Amino acid sequence: MTKKTILITGGAGFIGSHVVKLFVNKYPDYKIVNLDKLTYAGNLENLTDIENAPNYEFVKGDIVDDSFVFELFSKYQFDGVVHLAAESHVDRSIANPNEFIKTNIVGTVNLLNAARNIWNDNLTGKLFYHISTDEVYGSLGDEGLFIEETSYDPRSPYSASKASSDHLVRAYFHTFKLPIVITNCSNNYGPNQFPEKLVPLAINNIKKNVPIPIYGKGENIRDWLFVEDHANAIDLVFHKGNVGETYNIGGNNEWTNISLIHALCKIMDEKLGREKGESEQLITFVKDRAGHDLRYAIDSSKIQNELGWEPSLQFEEGLDKTVDWYLANSEWLEHILSGDYEKYYEDQYNKR
Repeated sequence: MTKKTILITGGAGFIGSHVVKLFVNKYPDYKIVNLDKLTYAGNLENLTDIENAPNYEFVKGDIVDDSFVFELFSKYQFDGVVHLAAESHVDRSIANPNEFIKTNIVGTVNLLNAARNIWNDNLTGKLFYHISTDEVYGSLGDEGLFIEETSYDPRSPYSASKASSDHLVRAYFHTFKLPIVITNCSNNYGPNQFPEKLVPLAINNIKKNVPIPIYGKGENIRDWLFVEDHANAIDLVFHKGNVGETYNIGGNNEWTNISLIHALCKIMDEKLGREKGESEQLITFVKDRAGHDLRYAIDSSKIQNELGWEPSLQFEEGLDKTVDWYLANSEWLEHILSGDYEKYYEDQYNKR
């Protein structure tokens, strides 16, 4: 395996931490540099099992700081970038759009500029891999699937900021010949997800016997992808994807929100020894989110046909594994909910 130095941005987050662990363990000859700002969604406790690996290094920093980003590229001379750092929660984008504009658009441009300037004309073996979302495509009706050529139609400040960053990455490919690849993925679930997202929020609320809030009537449909399957897809696209291409990554698992919650309630009742149907009593419908897209669904046939990737888990199996992880890692969850996870960085890195 050729020695490479890879920058993974947002590597302390939910998806990013799974990608970092996969790359560190699978490619011992690579130098993996994890850049994360450690906002509320970045948690170094996600990476305790590889934090002392000889081919791993963590750097705390903000991609919005262009001089910092350029210095980082100058110091490490990265061969590749896997760009996951993003503000990603729709509700937060409605409350504070500016943070999403800065991180998702300005931050991405800073990384693109640094890659372009440092790599210059020496582009052999270089790759800027931008990870995005299916939400850039807007909302589907009852039928149809998002394909790579689907027109963009973002409906929230979050998806609009990601759409903008996608366009900019493609623009740098066409204008400056920067070697890029983009993937757009469906909703991820699995271990280490910040508990504002639907699956861990529901698991935690069921465990605590408190109401599970469901927007509207719970009729919104999402395609769910197990995070480890997504990490494997990222690995495959990074190493075998065609430069300039876009690949959609989906789980082929469409569920309405209310059906998902019913499935979780059933699993939790069994694992917690409750009466059948007991946890369903916690379901509470709340006012719908502004601009709430009805349905997302991805056609993953391109990545399946060209690169041989497909999801490894059926949704019920993935949900079962996810519930087991959260029940077995209650300390991790309590650290998140109490804010103690922020102390981990201070304890681990300020003493070195």
